Amino acid sequence: MGAMLTQNTAWTNAAAALARLREAGVRLPSDVIALPQRRLAAFVRSSGYFNQKAKKLKVIAALFAGRTALGRSAAPSREALLSEWGIGPETADSILLYAFHVPVFVVDAYTRRILSRVGLIEDGSSYEEIQGLFHGSLRHRAPLFNEYHALIVRHAKMHCRARPVCAGCPVQPCRWREFADA
Repeated sequence: MGAMLTQNTAWTNAAAALARLREAGVRLPSDVIALPQRRLAAFVRSSGYFNQKAKKLKVIAALFAGRTALGRSAAPSREALLSEWGIGPETADSILLYAFHVPVFVVDAYTRRILSRVGLIEDGSSYEEIQGLFHGSLRHRAPLFNEYHALIVRHAKMHCRARPVCAGCPVQPCRWREFADA
């Protein structure tokens, strides 16, 4: 649910929605399916786009409930996830990495921002091109991808913000800093 709720919002907003769902006893796909959509939307209001996200949660809950009914506990394929309404590459990869420990690197806005500023990607680079940099450079291990992504998020929140905080930033070279220092 977190992968869906964090779309287009800060994790703190998604976490607040998840906490409300937990407090209400909504933990399993069957719980999401049983909940009236308007009530589900009220629980996830803090995550923004709450009506759309309630619909998306219903879709993903149905997918996982169906898999459970068939006795499937293994990860769904990336293609199966991408074929569902409301699931794009970042959400699919987040589900695979964080819920099923499949070694796939998650590319998010933080990753794009940092790689662009250090000159590793150009604006307009595709998700697959960016992901390929990590898949081609790192061993394909879920804990490594998880940790690497967490470090990118941490760095982006500390230094490489939309308005960067360059003081104390360990990343060199950085196009933004070079531009700002000029």
